Amino acid sequence: MKVIDLFAGVGGLSSGFRQAGYEILLANEIDKSIADSYKKNHPDTLMINDDIKNIIPLLDNYINKIDVIVGGPPCQGFSMAGARIRKKNAFLDDPRNYLFRNYFEVVQKIEPKYFIMENVPGMLSMSGGKIIEEIENLFTNESNFKKGRYYVYKQILCASDYGVPQDRHRLIIFGSKKKINFKKALEDTRKMMISNGEIKKTTIYDAISDLNYLSSGEGQFEQEYKFSALTEYQQQRRKNAKKLYNHIATKHNRVAIERMEELKPGEKRLNLKDGIKIKSVHSGAYGRMKWNDVSKTIITRFDTPSSGVYIHPEQNRTITPREAARIQSFDDDLIFYGNKSSIIKQIGNAVPPLLAYYLARMIENVEVGKYDEK
Repeated sequence: MKVIDLFAGVGGLSSGFRQAGYEILLANEIDKSIADSYKKNHPDTLMINDDIKNIIPLLDNYINKIDVIVGGPPCQGFSMAGARIRKKNAFLDDPRNYLFRNYFEVVQKIEPKYFIMENVPGMLSMSGGKIIEEIENLFTNESNFKKGRYYVYKQILCASDYGVPQDRHRLIIFGSKKKINFKKALEDTRKMMISNGEIKKTTIYDAISDLNYLSSGEGQFEQEYKFSALTEYQQQRRKNAKKLYNHIATKHNRVAIERMEELKPGEKRLNLKDGIKIKSVHSGAYGRMKWNDVSKTIITRFDTPSSGVYIHPEQNRTITPREAARIQSFDDDLIFYGNKSSIIKQIGNAVPPLLAYYLARMIENVEVGKYDEK
């Protein structure tokens, strides 16, 4: 099956769908540094580094050739939608939400069999549910399409239920040209993948305990692996990699290191002797990870101790980009290029490839007609 990946980032969705045997024909990403990183990791995919609205005229050659469109429009536009939304189409008429409109316009032009939109769970309750209602109305409106409406389904999934060592909850909006029993398709696919050994519960230890030990400020872009006793998860992530990349520890100041030295696994800011003085909006600020637990959601500031529970279980530093990528379920042969802030953004904003792989397998099961409904 053939795919277009919109708002692709470094390619979390692309990676998962490719692992399931899909062909990613086209991807779009507006950030040049991130688009360059995508190109280097997905050389067989045409990456268009441009505003999504500018790619719509270029899609004529893809009509009737695409089976699935995937993507996660950035949620900033949704978060700005105020409670003033009341009348029909007011959300879509608001120019601040143009990113979603453009995603819809691509789906409208291509009309694939299926689409997947990934976003934050909070979208369900924004503006008293008016936003999600507008989204559903847009895709289910028969007059918006030549080949008939979409049936739209939504579900919040937790990445840790699909083999990702991370408590990351995401809203999945799934569109299908045929009516299906979506919940049963989700459940059956997960049961099948568990029985086949494709989904197993994974801890932080399972994910990163093999990676070279580093102190604050140590590491380099490319290095040799030092440890060979691997968990099954580590073997899977390493299988196509010959060297270790992006394993570079942030250099912390003396005050931050002294604070981290105080912390035991599972402890946070208020366990510090001066913790009450540290101001942070994050409840897990200065949190040290625990080997036998899953990670909190990886965000775009995982290199900062005050941003959450991102301190290594043993070492006095935050996790490295490669450790964060492992927790996101990226394989080690996917190399992140760009400056530090770009690399952290690429990792923190990505859809975990293992979650994407599960969704791809679910579509395979839907495609054979097992879950069709009249």
